[in-house]
Amino acid sequence: MVMQPDIARRVGALIGERTPFVVATVVRAQRPTSVRPGDSGIVLGDGTIEGFVGGACAETSVRLQALRALETGEALLLRIVPDGDETAEAEGAMVVENPCLSGGALEIFLEPRLPAPRIAVVGNTPIAHALASIGERAGYEVETSEDLSDSIALVVASHGRDEEDALTAALTAAVPYVGLVASRKRGAAVKEELRMRGMAEEELNRVHTPAGLDIGAQTAEEIAISILAEIVATRHRQIRGPETATDPVCGMSVAVSSSSPSTQRDGQTIYFCGDGCRKAFEADPARYAAPLG
Repeated sequence: MVMQPDIARRVGALIGERTPFVVATVVRAQRPTSVRPGDSGIVLGDGTIEGFVGGACAETSVRLQALRALETGEALLLRIVPDGDETAEAEGAMVVENPCLSGGALEIFLEPRLPAPRIAVVGNTPIAHALASIGERAGYEVETSEDLSDSIALVVASHGRDEEDALTAALTAAVPYVGLVASRKRGAAVKEELRMRGMAEEELNRVHTPAGLDIGAQTAEEIAISILAEIVATRHRQIRGPETATDPVCGMSVAVSSSSPSTQRDGQTIYFCGDGCRKAFEADPARYAAPLG
């Protein structure tokens, strides 16, 4: 299907900004429904939906599954069906029963578009160069600098130059993976220097030194492979999926995001699939209070 011009322009802008997003494209729509095959939209990391992929109830399912796709990086075909639809099963698709869906079933293809993960490497050494070369071939964007913008990892491979400053900057910026290429003795000395600077023990424990998995690596290329493997393992351990809540009115699972309809009760934020359920709750909160406990 040809992407709608306004969506195509927005996609280009987001790619240029290195902003993660999901393209949602309607591939099938059963009557009665206002959405048509070819309609498309963009789902951002905060759950905002730009474009049209169905009404408010359909958007709830799209938002949740799109946020999950952003976490996993895997595309999926989402089939949204009314509650009790006997034809719900669809091979190769994730089927979600939506009790608020007023029209027919929808099938929407969710395609995550993620910028290449960025690794910052500090140092002008054979290991630094090998990591840059191997990382780029593995689909990473490797910057041989101290620029931590949007970085998933910082690897210091400078043989003693500016190690403490680079590590401090990465830990302060909460970079997910922080590695130091050094012997165990040198690594311990660097961590002690950071400790003397006032770095908390919890932060020091995040420094991987010697950087890389213990695979008996000897050459610069082998060490680079071991470091990249450790970065990959760290990334996958951090995939948790979006936080969810249960709509107390209809029972749907919805994304906890600023884009989901919500209300406050007794200091608690309550999320809904749409404004219909939110208004029903606000009109008679006592009726739906039990599920909140």
